[in-house]
Amino acid sequence: MNPEKEGIRLNKYLSEIGHCSRRAADKMIEEGRIHVNSKAVVMGQKVTPIDRIEVDGILIEDNKEPSVYIAFNKPIGIVCTTDTYIEKDNIIDYINYPSRIFPIGRLDKPSEGLILLTNDGNIVNKILRARNNHEKEYIVTVNKPVTNEFIQKMSKGVPILDTITRNCIVEQIHKKQFRIVLTQGLNRQIRRMCEFLNYRVVKLKRIRIMNIELDMGIGKYRDLTKKEMNELESLLTNSQKHID
Repeated sequence: MNPEKEGIRLNKYLSEIGHCSRRAADKMIEEGRIHVNSKAVVMGQKVTPIDRIEVDGILIEDNKEPSVYIAFNKPIGIVCTTDTYIEKDNIIDYINYPSRIFPIGRLDKPSEGLILLTNDGNIVNKILRARNNHEKEYIVTVNKPVTNEFIQKMSKGVPILDTITRNCIVEQIHKKQFRIVLTQGLNRQIRRMCEFLNYRVVKLKRIRIMNIELDMGIGKYRDLTKKEMNELESLLTNSQKHID
């Protein structure tokens, strides 16, 4: 644990040691699953190096395992959650990785394709903040022929969830299929965009996240290469500069 004099927020600590994402930590705090020095914690609570932290009664210590970065081709029907207690079709049990990992972001249950997993909380936070360079590319099949008007409206932004989606790249690749590159991650964004234009998504597959491309079979995973990690770090560094 970082020996900061006044401590750091519990969710940040659990993220930094690779136990889980901040969001997952917040959820466990709300559910009363985390205790510090045998007492239930509250949201925003800070911890110090001398504190005893338990999750579901198990003592949590600094993660000494090497960093893990993997790319996974998620099948339809698998849920991107670390909550193995509630969701039986969860991504963690499906992969059954030998050490603790968690997904970076989400890919909804009816969708398939690329998702990244890691035990490095720092890179999770960097990627989720990397708005400028965090491109995600999808191949989408819809229920009726794609028109030029549909392509133009999708690319220029449509109103969903009380906002207008950002301009994006949209290209027709088949009669009822198109490619789309997003730089934002609104809830069920592509499906909602299509619904607004009276289309229904039949199949949605993510084929790229930033510089990482989908190149493995459904249900398979692989480690990110050294080259991919170097390129990813470069993209994240440049994005961080823009944000700051």
